[in-house]
Amino acid sequence: MKYNITGDNLQFVNVEFNPGEMMYSEAGSMVYMSGNVRMEAKASGGILKGLKRAVSGESFFVTNFHADGGPGLIGFAGQVPGKVQAIDLRGGKNWLLQKSAFLVAEASVDLDIAFQKKLGAALFGGEGLIIQSVTGEGTVFINGCGDFIEYNLQPNQMLKVSTAHVVGWESSVTYDIQSIGGIKTALFGGEGLFVTTLRGPGKVILQSMTLSKLASSLVPFLPRSGSG
Repeated sequence: MKYNITGDNLQFVNVEFNPGEMMYSEAGSMVYMSGNVRMEAKASGGILKGLKRAVSGESFFVTNFHADGGPGLIGFAGQVPGKVQAIDLRGGKNWLLQKSAFLVAEASVDLDIAFQKKLGAALFGGEGLIIQSVTGEGTVFINGCGDFIEYNLQPNQMLKVSTAHVVGWESSVTYDIQSIGGIKTALFGGEGLFVTTLRGPGKVILQSMTLSKLASSLVPFLPRSGSG
């Protein structure tokens, strides 16, 4: 499998893969494919994993892609203006993702759901109780809103992040929610009552925009029905 990521803030991941290899993606992520690529919807991992994905708000099925008779080419893109990034999971790495971050992966990558370990993170973290877990000896591609920035946290190094700006983190990173400070800061600081805390060691990926903020910014420009 070979790939390149093109574009600026409306990015594609363009994947070239050979017969015998397989890619799978969330339903609706494929933008184009060469004529020899065959796709089929399947409950990857069986019915149980399909049900777990459905509970998390994702599609019951994923779409599998196969190349017949020679190398195939596929282009994938996210659902919002933003970035696409590749994560190499080889060597036993395990990443946790907010549930909308998964885009596409090699067949050797296992996509599953995980549960927030702490109730505060589930209730106030912006990602909810259920998140995604990816492991395996392959590459997974994630997408998010706006631009990405990646930090490699050292042991016990902590990063405080505005709610819902965390796209993904290595499983070695501790994820929790913390009160932002006094009542005045919470009410008038513009950042809400809580921030996400990430404590190393491990890598984290943040996004500059969230889908809720993007939607809010568009509301003043949406057509409104007149009173007459």
